[in-house]
Amino acid sequence: MILGVNQPNAPDGAHEAGKRLESLDALRGFDMFWIVGGSWIFGSLDAIFGSPLTGLIDRQLEHVPWNGFRFWDLIMPLFLFIVGVAMPFSSAKRLARGDSRKKLYSHIVMRFFILFILGMVAQGHLLSYDLAKLHICCNTLQAIAAGYLIGSIIMLNLKIRWQIGATAGLLLLFWALMAWMPVPGFGAGQLTPEGNLAIYLDKLIQGPFQDGTDYSWILSSLTFTGTVMMGVFGGLLLRSKKTQLQKVLWLFGAGILSIGVGLFWSIWFPIIKHLWTSSFVLFSGGLCFLLLGFFYLVMDVWGYRKWAFMFKVIGMNAIFVYMITRLFDFRRIGDIFVGGLADRLGPWNGLVQGLTGFAVIWLILYWMYRKRTFVKI
Repeated sequence: MILGVNQPNAPDGAHEAGKRLESLDALRGFDMFWIVGGSWIFGSLDAIFGSPLTGLIDRQLEHVPWNGFRFWDLIMPLFLFIVGVAMPFSSAKRLARGDSRKKLYSHIVMRFFILFILGMVAQGHLLSYDLAKLHICCNTLQAIAAGYLIGSIIMLNLKIRWQIGATAGLLLLFWALMAWMPVPGFGAGQLTPEGNLAIYLDKLIQGPFQDGTDYSWILSSLTFTGTVMMGVFGGLLLRSKKTQLQKVLWLFGAGILSIGVGLFWSIWFPIIKHLWTSSFVLFSGGLCFLLLGFFYLVMDVWGYRKWAFMFKVIGMNAIFVYMITRLFDFRRIGDIFVGGLADRLGPWNGLVQGLTGFAVIWLILYWMYRKRTFVKI
């Protein structure tokens, strides 16, 4: 991890023809907002109002138990997608300044290991120093690490048409393995939490270090890469010589097409986030394309940027804020200021607690932003 102080540019080097893509920072911040405070704030509304609308919002801030899709199921794939969008920019910047391919690959491998270890710190109990509690694969950052490593190899060694082919091949390979490779005691083609191939391989390979959940990690690295590569295609499009309007139309078109293909494939291969199924990759990736297109259109094409400043501040230090909110409960820190009001606020307590905790986080990030201090890997 590198701490950059007084840096004029942002951590990922995402520029379009020398101009910073503020939409990418804001979209990253929008994604992180829900992780570091948005879910607290909006999830508290149903306790106050108890209306059908607030009940719907509350349900959308929870993962589906298995099959299907809710808003909260978009947060993790959007994180991976944004990493992919930045990759063509950052690699082109490094090569342009004279870095050799060997140095570039060294950076990729180092970043993979740092992300993987940070994932173990965030959710794998690494800092407990107790092997009985240790989980090897268990966190979003490790999904990013796997997708980033494989996606980088694809992006740096294949032309665009072959990148698309390789990505499609990974999604088809995952589907074929899940459909045709038998699991002892269950047979082939099982997509239940207990009997699917991905979970079986996780338990077989990781043994006592498997995280005990029904989320898959090892085999799903194939489809994590699919999500990252969809972001790469978005980044390549933004770096292309197409006009801004053409880029917007291509992003929206790719989003609609991906959603349609994902829904069609889900008839046979359901949308299951826990397994990161191929249909989930396409459906969630399509939504990511639409969000990227919207942020790019509003901020970089139309020039309306002030509304997204809150998100931009978060997005400029995404890894930092993700880690500190995994290690510290900022709602409890916020209780230093509002904890004494808890008994007087009734159902409003959750909202005030969430707003205060988020304000503490955001003010720390704003101070870092003003100091031009960005944590990057």
